[in-house]
Amino acid sequence: MQQARRAARLLAALEPDAIVASDLSRAAATAGELAQLTGLSVTLDEGLRETYAGHWQGLTNKEIEARFPEQFAAWRRGEPVRRGDGELETEVADRAVPAIARAVEKLPEDGTLVVVSHGGAIRCAIGRMIGLDEGSWGSLGALSNCCWSVLGPGARGWRLLEHNAGTLPEPVLGDEV
Repeated sequence: MQQARRAARLLAALEPDAIVASDLSRAAATAGELAQLTGLSVTLDEGLRETYAGHWQGLTNKEIEARFPEQFAAWRRGEPVRRGDGELETEVADRAVPAIARAVEKLPEDGTLVVVSHGGAIRCAIGRMIGLDEGSWGSLGALSNCCWSVLGPGARGWRLLEHNAGTLPEPVLGDEV
């Protein structure tokens, strides 16, 4: 929880207008740390849950590779795979992006939303939101615990300003687009 408290202190400096989080306990508790500092309430949304990995749930990569070698190899190659007969990454994006959009719609103009979710779900949502080809979503990489990505409006939709960050974003020359 120490990581969550540190992240909350940094993110509180952004003066968010709203917080939305996965309803799974770890994400909800992490969001709660930010809520305590900001006085905001947390809206829980099951659309922000982590990818359901079916029979792979709770297994290490070594265990998955040993039990499901063909499916694991296809997943590693970046092929669309229902890991453990669970969800496809596109299905995760199909539920996560609308959850984020619902929260964004409620923001004041130029408002800031903090989304607290899970590495895989966030990667899929970001990939969809910034228009990456589905096969390229993995290039975003996983988020470390209590790190974040920053998206902002661009000339053609959302754009990724920072990824897997643990510090606040600094303005970059040319960001006045």
